[in-house]
Amino acid sequence: MKPSSLTRHSSFKSWLELTLLFLFLPTFLWQFNHLITYWVLPILTVIGAICLWLLISDERFKRFRLTNKLGFYKRIANTLWLFFAVMLGSTFIFALIAPESLFKLPIEGPKTWLLLLFLYPLFSALPQEVIFRTFLFHRYKTILPRKRHRIWLSSTSFGFAHIIYGNWVAVLLSTLAGYCFSKTYAVSRSTLLVALEHSLWGVWLFTLGLGQFFELQA
Repeated sequence: MKPSSLTRHSSFKSWLELTLLFLFLPTFLWQFNHLITYWVLPILTVIGAICLWLLISDERFKRFRLTNKLGFYKRIANTLWLFFAVMLGSTFIFALIAPESLFKLPIEGPKTWLLLLFLYPLFSALPQEVIFRTFLFHRYKTILPRKRHRIWLSSTSFGFAHIIYGNWVAVLLSTLAGYCFSKTYAVSRSTLLVALEHSLWGVWLFTLGLGQFFELQA
């Protein structure tokens, strides 16, 4: 097979894999979301583990990017300032439009909330950042060499994956958050940092009272 043919074949495989993983899989799970109520975190963990294994097995992948302390410390201040700004702004807005739901989870279900603080970073935020940031940015660099294209792909695919919850609020908020996470990863190249950022935003979302849009009903 000629080099040009090999390149086209490799590109086709990459586009096919990307389409299956980030378009067809979320669509399939959405169709059966009533059956996966208690399986979302296990599914995320398994997919995240597979993506991590593929990354580590790839000689072209620079493993230091999983932590990247230099990128972490370079970007952490901006990440925290943005989070606190969003936290204050969202509290003010939510208090105006839905005061009855403000801080509902920590007030009415403190044990569930404390469990969330432990489980969400490890079994939700971290696997998602491995999949939608570290894996996506590295795996599809050959077919999307421009970083800004990967940022948009990362954010939109992250938002689209939340169709499993069956509401536009989850998709919209996830797309916006996904753009911020993608920008953070593009600058820092640190999975650790972006997983921390995702954890902060995710836990805050449930704490604030928006968790109802990110829950599946059996």
